[in-house]
Amino acid sequence: MSAPANPEGDVPVLRIRELTVALPPGADRAHAVEDIDLDVHAGEILCVVGESGSGKSVTAQAVMGLLPRGQLRPVGGEILLQGEDLLAAPRARLRGLRGSRMAMIFQEPMTALNPVMSIGRQIAEALTAHIRLTPRARRARVLSLMESVRLAAPEHLYKAYPHQISGGQRQRVMIAMALALEPVLLIADEPTTALDVTTQARILALIREIQAARDTGVLFITHDFGVVAEIADRVAVMQSGRIVETGDAHQILSQPEHPYTRMLIGAVPSLAPAPRDTDDGAPVVLSTEGLSKTYSGHGLLRRQREVVAAKGVSIQVRRGQTLGIVGESGSGKSTVARCVMRLTDPTGGDISLGGSDFGRLGARALWAARKRVQIVFQDPYRSLNPRRTIGRSMTEGPINYGMARAEARARALELLALVGIERGAIDRYPHQFSGGQRQRICIARALALEPELLVADEPVSALDVSVQAQVLRLLDDVRRRYHLGMLFITHDLRVAAQVCDTVAVMLAGEIVEHGPVAEVFERPSHDYTRRLLAAAPGRAWNFGASGVRE
Repeated sequence: MSAPANPEGDVPVLRIRELTVALPPGADRAHAVEDIDLDVHAGEILCVVGESGSGKSVTAQAVMGLLPRGQLRPVGGEILLQGEDLLAAPRARLRGLRGSRMAMIFQEPMTALNPVMSIGRQIAEALTAHIRLTPRARRARVLSLMESVRLAAPEHLYKAYPHQISGGQRQRVMIAMALALEPVLLIADEPTTALDVTTQARILALIREIQAARDTGVLFITHDFGVVAEIADRVAVMQSGRIVETGDAHQILSQPEHPYTRMLIGAVPSLAPAPRDTDDGAPVVLSTEGLSKTYSGHGLLRRQREVVAAKGVSIQVRRGQTLGIVGESGSGKSTVARCVMRLTDPTGGDISLGGSDFGRLGARALWAARKRVQIVFQDPYRSLNPRRTIGRSMTEGPINYGMARAEARARALELLALVGIERGAIDRYPHQFSGGQRQRICIARALALEPELLVADEPVSALDVSVQAQVLRLLDDVRRRYHLGMLFITHDLRVAAQVCDTVAVMLAGEIVEHGPVAEVFERPSHDYTRRLLAAAPGRAWNFGASGVRE
């Protein structure tokens, strides 16, 4: 990490003093943020770290003047942008400052970009709103911005729409939009959370490069200490709306003082594989041979186009063991999981579940066999029906397979206790739980049918690091308790190192390396595996040992 350009006496680009933002009446606490002080200097990156609900994003929204009206309101303190008080600025002035002197990169570019507007037009919007340029000069400026954020073939992408480009490209478009008017302050709110490890590494390097070249002050919001280790000059740790620790990034990572900071750092999975007790003689619960899936589609005036999502995939999962499938977005990981579940029919190959042919079962036989394999999806918000109590969601499957309603409810209560949810919560609705609690409920629901195989498709990627650690421990406990086979899909190599016995690395639909996780991670034989491991953020830090550098 480079030293921040903030000599003694330098006036910060952003200065926050005693900022307090009130929550609506009836909330779990009075203030979203309370009496917080932060400085961001030109040429430095300040990472604000904490769990969901800590106040990180509220702080960023307050700076940008984007707090939801009628729900959150500043009731104290000041926010100074180059000396100008943003809390006292009228709305018209704030609109003028957004883009010109401060800009924001949002977490999910697909929701931040207009789906019916081309990429070029969206980047050009800020230029059109703030400065006068001829159409030719504006287009040239947009193409220059696209090149500066390493977007390949900018002439082609200028006319493309958000859905036609990858997640990493969309995030680069967001960065280009934010930089259009060369703001002095750049706010990045979890900009790499949804990206795979290599794309994340490229985006982090790009933000660091741009910040250094333009002497921009960056306020970087994250819950990932791996990202902090990769990019931060200084760190502020937030808990329940308050800043509990601030300091130099190296000092915070190597010698955290506050118990909350130590807990967060200790919860980050280590890249060093955990010791595993494996039984190579355990029965095989899942095997695939030559599994393939090809998607084809065509338009009225276009020729048919085929996409090979999986090709010749052969894997085995034994009882009581976990096989991880890792790789970048688009590598075919989730396609394999969907084929194994028979949510998508494969176009070739064999799927055996407990020795029986699962891949060619007809509709009636497939329905009967489905209870033997269950799945936990990535997003617990979308996995549960918001109009049904969790009790109804958990008992629906067993009742459909012939279990008496009273027995199904008793089973649901037992499983809720197992995953750490109080029994009295069975008649509540999904929105009454946190994200981590919802994922625990989804795990309990998957166990209600007593499956032989549990498929976990990115089950912790949307969770805070401490909640992630709890869910991973729960999954491991469930695996051992029920002697389940588990197929674990992830792009997070730290998670794979801790929960998997064996790992398969996928690239462009094919498995390029396969073996015990310790062997693959410590002595990778394929260049792609080596690139994945090298791209893991904070790889020089052994977070499993309280942040001590390896």
